[in-house]
Amino acid sequence: MALSKRITTLTGGGSDGWDVFLRARKMIAQGTPVTELTIGEHDIRTAAPILQAMHKSAIGGHTGYAMVPGTDALRDTVARRTMERTGVRTTRDNVLITPGGQSALFAAHSAACDPGDTALYLDPYYATYPGTLRGVGAIPRAVQTRAEDAFQPRARDIEAAAAGARSLLINSPNNPTGTVYSQATLQGIADVCKAHDLWLISDEVYDSQIWEGAHISPRSLSGMAERTLVIGSMSKSHAMTGSRCGWVIGPEDAIEHMITFATHTTYGVPGFVQDASVFALEQGPAFEEEVGAPFRRRRSIAQKVLEGQNTVGLIPAQGAMYLMLDIRATGLSGDDFANALLDAEHIAVMPGESFGASAAGHIRVAMTIDDTVFEAALKTLCRFAEARQMAVSP
Repeated sequence: MALSKRITTLTGGGSDGWDVFLRARKMIAQGTPVTELTIGEHDIRTAAPILQAMHKSAIGGHTGYAMVPGTDALRDTVARRTMERTGVRTTRDNVLITPGGQSALFAAHSAACDPGDTALYLDPYYATYPGTLRGVGAIPRAVQTRAEDAFQPRARDIEAAAAGARSLLINSPNNPTGTVYSQATLQGIADVCKAHDLWLISDEVYDSQIWEGAHISPRSLSGMAERTLVIGSMSKSHAMTGSRCGWVIGPEDAIEHMITFATHTTYGVPGFVQDASVFALEQGPAFEEEVGAPFRRRRSIAQKVLEGQNTVGLIPAQGAMYLMLDIRATGLSGDDFANALLDAEHIAVMPGESFGASAAGHIRVAMTIDDTVFEAALKTLCRFAEARQMAVSP
């Protein structure tokens, strides 16, 4: 029996970007030690008090069907956190709780796009973005950003791609680049969205991991609350990746229709997970800073390691748990560099090409391992790159 084109064309006929990661995992399964700098998974686990709150809720009986939009307690808590951080009036009616940020992305694009609509996204991008757009039947259209701009998108490039589009997906702080979009960048994006009547879908799952500058939610800009859908999640801010609890924040009528969509797709998030999420959010910004502290610390370690050499360039790492490294001086593509590094040094990184054409000749490094091991791996990576540069130098 033939399968649908929608399900068989999610990757656009090419790689899904995870080849090096999967090869590293296969090596580990076969007994070869590999230093993994690939995925955005905290090296700390979910904090014990959060798990205790989850356990207490489950033992207390909150194991049946939860309300599809989310519990009132969690929707209220997310709304309050959003209002405190952005200044935009937000109530539970602006919030839909979803099984993680990925589900929120799918729901938001399902609300914004009909099959056949063009959906814009910025390149480099998180690896699932194009497939998510194809999954809702939209036609993905990438807008290139540039390393020389530290991957800050240019409004004129979005403008040039916007004709006939229905939505634009952005992500700040950005995965994979670590870039935090400036006020000027976001205002330019907002102006294009208003001029072309675009939905703006703003993935803000790293909003608590800011190392330079400030996080600005575009929903807070003039005229944008009615056309912005914000994606949030407990995964990165509270080290709750496996709990699968996220949200969409948007206009009340859009959320109302997305609740209907959730009724026919996910049917909600377990109540004991939501109760634990309320507990976690109630710990306040200090707890989120504690979760993010290892990445801030490792960013400083990386800056010191990289400033001592001239082969590997560091894109300004302003937020999130990643570094984007420029390895074009080696003469290798990101794919070739990552595969060669894995073979020679048993260090796994993500090729820039996994995240789009704009990141070709780069690699992404996740700052998700012990400080000492992280520093040693970066030093080895630099020595490896320097040897390749010498090999291609005239």
